[in-house]
Amino acid sequence: MKILFIGSRLFDDAAWYAKKHEIETIITESNEKAMNLDLADKKYIVPRGMEEPINIAIKEDVDAVIPLIGIDPPLTDVGLMKEKLEKENNIPVIAASSNTAQLAANKYDTKQMLTKNNIKTPKFKKLEKPYQIQDLENELPIVLKTPDGQGGVGVKIALNTEDIQDFIKDKNNIFTEKFVQGTEISIETLRWKEQTIALAPVYKGDTTLEGTHPLSKIKQAPLNISGIDNQQHNQAIRDLAEKLADMVKVEGTMDIDILHDARNNENYVIELNTRPSGTRYMTAATTNIYPICQLIDMACGTWSPENVKKEMKSYYATELPVGDFPENRQTPKIKQFSGENSYIVHGPKHYQRVTIRANSKENLNNLTYELVPDYARENNIKFI
Repeated sequence: MKILFIGSRLFDDAAWYAKKHEIETIITESNEKAMNLDLADKKYIVPRGMEEPINIAIKEDVDAVIPLIGIDPPLTDVGLMKEKLEKENNIPVIAASSNTAQLAANKYDTKQMLTKNNIKTPKFKKLEKPYQIQDLENELPIVLKTPDGQGGVGVKIALNTEDIQDFIKDKNNIFTEKFVQGTEISIETLRWKEQTIALAPVYKGDTTLEGTHPLSKIKQAPLNISGIDNQQHNQAIRDLAEKLADMVKVEGTMDIDILHDARNNENYVIELNTRPSGTRYMTAATTNIYPICQLIDMACGTWSPENVKKEMKSYYATELPVGDFPENRQTPKIKQFSGENSYIVHGPKHYQRVTIRANSKENLNNLTYELVPDYARENNIKFI
């Protein structure tokens, strides 16, 4: 078995699994100084775009292609590559089609699709020039977005007139979204050959007027919201995620962002992302299902929701944005949990995060305070 991976930044999530299954790996990467290049059996430094990866996939006669791209702009081109290689060369590409990727990348079109299909999303509207700032002032606080926003870029929670004026400056394509006070949730969903399974809903913190980036928040799983039946609620989120994945006919993995409004006990879908999720380590921690490794199973033809269900576990987990993990602690090099009570450190220096899992809340507390005692005490971390 030979697989071509496009992009090396996330390859350490897959390398250990590919090696375990004796899969020959090839990487294409546009940055010759990128991380993880040495983990592959062969590497190619190529120009940006999909033309060279297509040529290399054909030349190397690979069995499948797995794009490991964590940003939206290239994903439509990835979808076009998928259509070409699958149709003309019978090489499966474990990624979304160009139409699905384009829909997910355009946040306004996504919300229109959700509304058309009677799926709840916060109230929104497109702004037309000349912008009427006084109308927006009556709706403060309000979320301002551009359709191609991602990772906090192109998104602003406006609290006053100055915020509005600052955001609309030099922008031609803006829409508004009602600010919802509630709980931020992500759930990863796997889909291949028209078979679908949603994994674990992950708590990403509460919404804030400051617009704190999800990477700066403490994450927890399983999702536990006070005052509701969490078992029933989490299943409802899984059902919704699978419905959405089937609706847009995604292939590979899709990350779905949801807001839970506790005041009316409603879930609002915010956006879809047809790329590896920023919560993938939390998903692996709590379920023992590694989403990127699942893409390899799809490429090998061994994947099925039934297999995922059989392998799925249920652990307690948290992810902490520690900045720099203590240097006096040994850091696992392989991006795999070593046991029921274990951890993974990930992210670049000064922006590191540690994902911890355990078989009980008590053990999760104990391991957290053992690994990062200063951070845990400063943030008064306790899982109850």
